[in-house]
Amino acid sequence: QVHLVESGGGLVQAGGSLRLSCAASGSILSTYVLGWYRQAPGKQRELVARIGRFGSTNYADSVKGRFTISRDNAKNTLYLQMNSLKPEDTGVYYCNAIYSGEYWGQGTQVTVSS
Repeated sequence: QVHLVESGGGLVQAGGSLRLSCAASGSILSTYVLGWYRQAPGKQRELVARIGRFGSTNYADSVKGRFTISRDNAKNTLYLQMNSLKPEDTGVYYCNAIYSGEYWGQGTQVTVSS
């Protein structure tokens, strides 16, 4: 069992940056595949970025070159650095962890104004 808590969301102007964090407790994140998902109003939840146990990453085409996912296993924390933000990046961002089960955080709101 793992408990995930996101932070770092907020309101930012287009072109700005935010860094999301996902702190884990109850288990060791180094054994998990980790990801960030987002859900915009009226839309389905979608994968933003994923990082494997050994650091391999993949990104949604819409965020490639702007977002960077990383993990600090010593701090048991996942990050998402978001640069050059666009209004279409607005949504609730969720942390996801997969190992023996699948776990979700409660989400953090990101709003990008034009």
